[in-house]
Amino acid sequence: QVQLVESGGGLVQPGGSLRLSCVGSGFSFRSEGMKWLRRAPGKGLEWIAGISRGDERTSYAGPVKGRFIVSKDNAKETFDLQMNSLKPEDTAMYYCALEETPLYMGALQGQGTQVTVSP
Repeated sequence: QVQLVESGGGLVQPGGSLRLSCVGSGFSFRSEGMKWLRRAPGKGLEWIAGISRGDERTSYAGPVKGRFIVSKDNAKETFDLQMNSLKPEDTAMYYCALEETPLYMGALQGQGTQVTVSP
């Protein structure tokens, strides 16, 4: 059974940084692509970054490109999201997921970690 545990969220001021981490189990970590999603208050689930299966190419959504960096450590089976230059609009619950996970809440395998960007 796939299990994902996100951590690292918190309260940060605008312009600050946070590093989120995701630990996976129940699947072949090094064989899977991974992605980060977020759900802001009153909004739907949004894809923000990912590492593709196979070539491990990284990709980012427009709102976070240039500020967020995604990385995957297959030896430690962790998948991280370094978030820099945070903005209030980055406030959301953040989730990691396998690359092919459908984009709806019921498909997610983790509980998420809350990020709040506020003065």
